[in-house]
Amino acid sequence: MLTTPSEILTKGPARSSIKGKAILCVTQNSDKITRIKDLYQTDPLRVLFPQIPQGEIHQSVIVTTSGGLVGGDKITIDIKSGAHTKSLIMAQAAEKIYRSTGKDTEIKIDLNCEEGSWLEFLPQETILFDGSRLQRKTNINVYSNARVLTGEIVVFGRSAYGEEFKTGMFKDSWEVAYNDRFVWSDSFLLGEDIDSIVNNWACLDDAVALGTLVYMGPDTSNALSIAWESIKIERVGVIVGVTCVNGVLITRFVGRDALNLRKTFEDLWKTLRNNLINLPKKMPRLWSM
Repeated sequence: MLTTPSEILTKGPARSSIKGKAILCVTQNSDKITRIKDLYQTDPLRVLFPQIPQGEIHQSVIVTTSGGLVGGDKITIDIKSGAHTKSLIMAQAAEKIYRSTGKDTEIKIDLNCEEGSWLEFLPQETILFDGSRLQRKTNINVYSNARVLTGEIVVFGRSAYGEEFKTGMFKDSWEVAYNDRFVWSDSFLLGEDIDSIVNNWACLDDAVALGTLVYMGPDTSNALSIAWESIKIERVGVIVGVTCVNGVLITRFVGRDALNLRKTFEDLWKTLRNNLINLPKKMPRLWSM
């Protein structure tokens, strides 16, 4: 009988918890080109710099070299987007959260966007194995005329293995500030009786994936109109809702089909970056690999 990675991690020899950190700061040089100013990284996080396609902005890729996270692991990602810079920071692959014996996995993301900057922070899916425990918090601080586009997709269990996320814990928190002034927060929690919440038609209605997309900038009202037009394109098994609160655009995705949810998320992302800042209407190459 084959042993899965989660069984190796939870039944095998004791494994020390990891505390990985990546700090990335970009700045604009005298030629108005976005460059790396500061970089700090500790295992298991690494930051790579792919060749930038023609017509695209500065790009960075965050890699988790451990292949996944277990209970007790703590990851911190701190991004500072300097004044008037334009950058896209993405993840290399989906983040796997393995079954825990009791401790929580913690992920903390800080995005700071200085005046006139454009930042896209694009992680790939987070896959919650049954029995995993994850606390994730995203903090965003946007200064005058800066813009940030970010989001996330969470997948409950590994459908290819017939696995569902029935035990464990997932807490996802957002806090957004404008010029250091708090404007929006949100928390989502699955802890007890997960199965009944996921299956209840008034809650998640048998969803296998959730998505959130957040945009903030001086043109949020325009972004809201763009988002409304984009989500009119329906995909089977995906429900999308969009709203604007205190200058923050929030789009939610709930799906019984994780792939269709990903495609719907992708469509809106491409449309926003193209219409708001005239960037190519396509996702990074890594997104499709």
